[in-house]
Amino acid sequence: MRLGLLLALMSGVSLCARAADVCNPADLQGAYGFQLNGETTISGSAKPAESLGRLVFDGEGGVSGASSVKFAGLLLGNPVTGTYEAHTDCSVTWSLQDDSGAYQHFSGAASPDGLRVRFRQTDPGGMRQGLLLRTAAQECKLTDLQSKYAFTIEGTFVPMTEAGGQGGAVSKIALKGAMEEDSNHHFQLKVEDKTPYSADVVISIEPDCGVDMSLALAPPGDGAPASIALRGILVDKGKQILAIQTDPGAMVSAQFTAP
Repeated sequence: MRLGLLLALMSGVSLCARAADVCNPADLQGAYGFQLNGETTISGSAKPAESLGRLVFDGEGGVSGASSVKFAGLLLGNPVTGTYEAHTDCSVTWSLQDDSGAYQHFSGAASPDGLRVRFRQTDPGGMRQGLLLRTAAQECKLTDLQSKYAFTIEGTFVPMTEAGGQGGAVSKIALKGAMEEDSNHHFQLKVEDKTPYSADVVISIEPDCGVDMSLALAPPGDGAPASIALRGILVDKGKQILAIQTDPGAMVSAQFTAP
């Protein structure tokens, strides 16, 4: 009985400790990359959507940056501006307005060091799986990449019609494995599969930490290689790349994480 009571008390203390995170609102400041995905019903019926971008929190309640949204297989990009609030209980809220005048609203919880925020879009029908991570305040370069990353690439693909709509059967994409740099400083994707295979990766890094990646997947016995173009952002001191597939018809997100 005493042991049970002691365990119950210890469990209660642990829960209280986790619930008592304290943040300094001033720590949420600077440049961040984000990835947001999930289903949205904003346009009516539920459809997959994903968003990627870079936001700068100015430390005085203002936020600006750029956001790219993939919806119905099409990629749309807009500059955004807005306001934010960060609180000592680690809760964070912000709203963004794009150049069409539309607003989006978001809410999440920051880590105590202010380096990451798990968040969701709070507009009715908005996407609910978001991750915001600190990125470099200064110029990013190829040497910021780590020599090895574990990766996941997941989502769906629907062929696009000439009129810009979707047509044909939906196919699923679910890949995982590692991306490694070889002795010649070239990257290669090593895909875990029933029959593992590799693909060369072409990577470029922009000064604002944007990442462009292209690769041609050729699983054994599957015929012609499948070309994939990813647009991402380098975050967490180069330890992670958050990305989405930019090919028309693709609703695919990717994450690369250094060990």
